[in-house]
Amino acid sequence: MRQKVILKPSETNLTLRHSFFNREVSWLKFNERVLEEAENKKHPILERLKFLSIAASNLDEFYMVRVAGLKSQIAAKVDELSDDGLTPSQQLQLVKDVASELMARQQRCWEKIRSELKKDDVFVLDPKDVDSSQKIILADYFRSNVFPVLTPVAIDPVHPFPFIPNLGISLVLLLRRETDGEELRALLPLPNLMDRFVPIGGAEDTFIALEDLISLNLDLVFPDFSVLKSAWFRVIRDTEFEIDEEGEDLRRAMGSALRQRKHGSIIKLSVNSDINKDIFEIIANELDVSLDDMVRHQSMIGLSDASELYNLDRPDMKFKSFRIRFPERVRELDGDCFAAIRAKDFIVHHPYESFDVVVQFIRQAAIDPNVIAVKQTLYRTSNDSPTVAALIEAAEAGKSVTAMVELKARFDEEANIKWARDLERAGANVVFGFSDKKTHAKISLVVRKEGSRLRSYAHFGTGNYHPDTAKVYTDLSFFTCDPDICEDASIIFNFMTGYSKPTNLKKISVSPDGLYSQIKSLINAEIEHAQNGRPANIIVKVNSLVDPSVISDFYRASNAGVVIQLIVRGVCCLRPGIKGLSENIYVKSIVGRFLEHSRILIFGNGEEIPSDKAKIFITSADLMPRNLYWRVEVMVPLENMTVHRQVMEQVIAANLNDEAQTWEMKSNGNYERVKSSPRAFSAHEYFMTNPSLSGRGKSLEHNPPRKPE
Repeated sequence: MRQKVILKPSETNLTLRHSFFNREVSWLKFNERVLEEAENKKHPILERLKFLSIAASNLDEFYMVRVAGLKSQIAAKVDELSDDGLTPSQQLQLVKDVASELMARQQRCWEKIRSELKKDDVFVLDPKDVDSSQKIILADYFRSNVFPVLTPVAIDPVHPFPFIPNLGISLVLLLRRETDGEELRALLPLPNLMDRFVPIGGAEDTFIALEDLISLNLDLVFPDFSVLKSAWFRVIRDTEFEIDEEGEDLRRAMGSALRQRKHGSIIKLSVNSDINKDIFEIIANELDVSLDDMVRHQSMIGLSDASELYNLDRPDMKFKSFRIRFPERVRELDGDCFAAIRAKDFIVHHPYESFDVVVQFIRQAAIDPNVIAVKQTLYRTSNDSPTVAALIEAAEAGKSVTAMVELKARFDEEANIKWARDLERAGANVVFGFSDKKTHAKISLVVRKEGSRLRSYAHFGTGNYHPDTAKVYTDLSFFTCDPDICEDASIIFNFMTGYSKPTNLKKISVSPDGLYSQIKSLINAEIEHAQNGRPANIIVKVNSLVDPSVISDFYRASNAGVVIQLIVRGVCCLRPGIKGLSENIYVKSIVGRFLEHSRILIFGNGEEIPSDKAKIFITSADLMPRNLYWRVEVMVPLENMTVHRQVMEQVIAANLNDEAQTWEMKSNGNYERVKSSPRAFSAHEYFMTNPSLSGRGKSLEHNPPRKPE
């Protein structure tokens, strides 16, 4: 356990800027760590390409949401300071400085990866590298597969500049007509639904970018013209929107808002680095963008599309596969989820353990004649969601099915509207939640008639009911039939579907009413333990730590002598290791093969951790204002001792001991990768190669997650 330092209250007089790290910059620092994985030559080359694509996609979304928000504040002349004491204009400038270097690194990384792919006989050609035989092949391909879907658009008084959708890529051209020498302007949008990379025939895996293929064949698109100047560009638009929900159907309002999103103002314009001044002026004037919104790229614009190349059938260029295990307890009981839960609470650790058990839980409820009701929250799910299919099956079987569908799940709104319609057609009771808050809790509740009584079974998750993300996100699924917890879950569902506030809860804490106060109470209890000379420890694993109230509570606890270990994957606005403020706080981030996503809170309760007396909770909430005060979230205690020990002594122990994928946060907000040997302990590797958490619990005692000697 880390050495604690006790400080006097008089030593804690620090400015906002010293006390909090900027949220936007912290997110960019996280994306730097993702990009670092793309640059990490220890990883297989296609995995590096995937990390690069993720980093680029993340940055796109950051501009759509966070940068757009800052610009909106500036336009509205909002002068409210951020938690670290900066105006929106100051934040925007800071973001641009950090983001510009990040984008330049992404471009350099792409060129390095593209060069290294050649060693494995994978080629992404520049137009200048295409030989005469390849040009013939590409021209034939272009005529058959690309030319029919292209729509060149003249730009003149009769043909106004067309609308360019969010993330749309287009070519602007300055042309000269051969017959009379007249100069004309044109636009050629890149088709939305076509692959970005076109294969070239041959023995090797050889590709060319779609825009380069088009550029090579412009004479076929404009046969009577010569191209004087041209440039590709890409736009990112503001995707935030407001909904006036007073007296309006939420689903209809959301549909209208989604149409508005497609026409949001342009936040970022990406162009080729060698763009001609005349061409830029055409784009800038027609799209009404300034030089400040333009980013020059040395290489490929829209690097998020590089993920297409990951689909190559080259297992030698990817991470070795591992066996995803199905929970032993359920398997030993012939797949009967209800029998397994009745035997004892159990927890499932994704992606190392299959998400299929969650689907099976709902499917079993659908076909079991003794099940009379099924309730579930849906925030994000897949396009072919097996959980939604199971809910539809249950509704069609005549069971009482309630689906709490969150229509305001960013970028999944349209999919959720579709699922809502499908569920309603099947006879389910579909509820869209609250007009002023999102429902982010992950709860399923099954009510079953057993003899003369009803028994409820519950599932709580730290992640979404999404089988695809469950393969790459580390999350926990908790199954229980504890009467108090299940009764609390029923109360929370009544809160989400009706007007009754979730009062008199026995074990579960729920936001926006009660979750923060419970966390604060638990922190205060640790402070009291420290003040009375007892061991005082807090361990928290979350994706983001932003809320200033929670951070201030951690600072108070640190100054009282509480030892705090924080595992924060992404944004962290707390500054660790500052004298007089946070000397007892340690922050680490794990970035690797899987996206760390489980949210776990542990409080020592007056004993050194690990301890059976420690209080352990899982939650759907990150420690952010939106989660604590503006969303419906739940925090559930883990009281079954087997589950309690598995989470503390396996999941948390492995995360704390990890060195292979760990970054340590410094007080200035920068992160340093932990120096590690080739034999350094990896939490991800450990769980891929060791028995599941959902087994009988004893097998793991023989191989606890320890660093190598």
